[in-house]
Amino acid sequence: MLDNLMTKKFLVEEAKRLHPLQLALIGDAVFELFIRNYILCINTELNAHKIHVEAINYVKAHGQSEIIKSIEDELTEDEIYIFKRGRNAKSPTVPKNADVTEYRYATGFEALVGYLYLTDNQERLKYILEKSIENFKKNRRA
Repeated sequence: MLDNLMTKKFLVEEAKRLHPLQLALIGDAVFELFIRNYILCINTELNAHKIHVEAINYVKAHGQSEIIKSIEDELTEDEIYIFKRGRNAKSPTVPKNADVTEYRYATGFEALVGYLYLTDNQERLKYILEKSIENFKKNRRA
């Protein structure tokens, strides 16, 4: 039974019925894992603490809100629907170091990542995660 829970993929309609904060919770974990793996791959000399510190730059609300704003025009109708549900979800708290608008956009981004992951849409998920890295690199140079 445990194997089934760890590999369950949701049908699109099932995923759309999930609460947007559930999608965001999964999306947050997927994005964090992707970023940590990316950082490790580009610099295997970093210790765990330095990987964590570097990852924070990518996964904080400001960065995620910038990512979603940069790709919003490229989203499908379904993706926009999921993003907006996540963005408009009422979260019980907003972190002290985050602007409310940025935090909501970041939640929408995480909900979209969670939705793509749970529905096993690997092509779109890969595209959005790669765009995240491109966006971060571009903003870092600016």
